[in-house]
Amino acid sequence: MVAKKSGKTLNLTAVLDLNEASALRDKLLSMRGSALSIDASDVERVGALCAQVLMSAEKTWEQDKQPFTFSKVSDAFQKTMQLVGVDIDHLLAKEIRQ
Repeated sequence: MVAKKSGKTLNLTAVLDLNEASALRDKLLSMRGSALSIDASDVERVGALCAQVLMSAEKTWEQDKQPFTFSKVSDAFQKTMQLVGVDIDHLLAKEIRQ
């Protein structure tokens, strides 16, 4: 019997700025191939580059036919994503959708 790959959770740092973008990309790449849940509950600031990295990851997971969701998001994270024109509502866990 083949073991099913279990989902993973990535806890985002409080500040997702230019300096964090490469580290975020590397963390995401290391988790590729399994379901991924993002915990953005501690995020205080999000830069446009990290928003792009996250949305690129979402597309990658979609192409890999793997689930990609945000299990928890801070108000700052959600508002910043809206300000930069990124709609993550379809990626939110059902429990936190408004």
